[in-house]
Amino acid sequence: MKLLSVLFAVTLCSWLVTCVPTQEKKDRIHHGKDLSDHKHDDSKDFQYDHEAFPGREDAKTFDQLTPEESKERLGKIVDKIDRDKDGFITNQELKDWIAHAQNRYIYENVNKHWRDYDKNKDDKISWEEYKNTTYGYAADEEPFYDVPDKERYRNMMKRDERRFKQADKDGDLIATRDEFTAFLHPEEFDYMKDIVITETIEDIDKNGDMLVDVNEYIADMYTPENDEPEPEWVKSERHQFAEHRDLNKDGKLDRSEIGHWIHPHEYDHTDLEAKHLIYESDKDRDDKLTKKEILDNWNMFVGSQATNYGEDLTRRHDEF
Repeated sequence: MKLLSVLFAVTLCSWLVTCVPTQEKKDRIHHGKDLSDHKHDDSKDFQYDHEAFPGREDAKTFDQLTPEESKERLGKIVDKIDRDKDGFITNQELKDWIAHAQNRYIYENVNKHWRDYDKNKDDKISWEEYKNTTYGYAADEEPFYDVPDKERYRNMMKRDERRFKQADKDGDLIATRDEFTAFLHPEEFDYMKDIVITETIEDIDKNGDMLVDVNEYIADMYTPENDEPEPEWVKSERHQFAEHRDLNKDGKLDRSEIGHWIHPHEYDHTDLEAKHLIYESDKDRDDKLTKKEILDNWNMFVGSQATNYGEDLTRRHDEF
């Protein structure tokens, strides 16, 4: 899923990097992108299941295993999916596992950088720890000595603090691992949607009216060079703005309309994939799977999200 990095990355990174206006379309929409470019036609092959996760390039690791090794490791994964240990895999358990596989890269990224921020090693990160690590211990001093573009630097720190407070559910200015994940990746959490909308407006709105007109909307995606004619996709985006984004037809997008734009209501592709896997493997039609049913259809599962497209099969059991 492709999203504009300035919206969702840690803001200091955006400050350190010199941004060049792109000539290609940017996508701020957070949506359940289809899980593969291939048609879902299991009568021919399992290519859709094999590539249904954005990390599908790692699926080739599956080719390194023999069928026997694949079945053995798949069995260990099934034991993990079966959270209540009743011997059956329900749609919800399979859906949760697929979502877990989808989001693992986020949590692995958080874990990778956790030690950089958790200075006192209490397995939590306070706003002070984050601020001091990111902006330096002199961040509260006026002015910001030896800092170029001081006003932008100050505004970025305020924006980070606002997002940190939104992610911090109990308001103690100390983030648990889940709260810190919500801070770094707000697009993945329902309770962070409002702050994502606010930051989107701030990024695009140039005249300060907290609304987005069509020119601001286009400027976020495209900057012409040397009076070149607008590409067809830009003309198409103008049409999209007028016909589908601007719901009340007043020529501008308000908070509600921006919410509809960046958080559209679409199919839950993880749910569809879970239902598909169950339908294809559920021999007794009881709407749940046993380990035997899964292993009997192992070739479909090792090429699906349930094993992160084969990547999980190459992990040690204690890594899950």
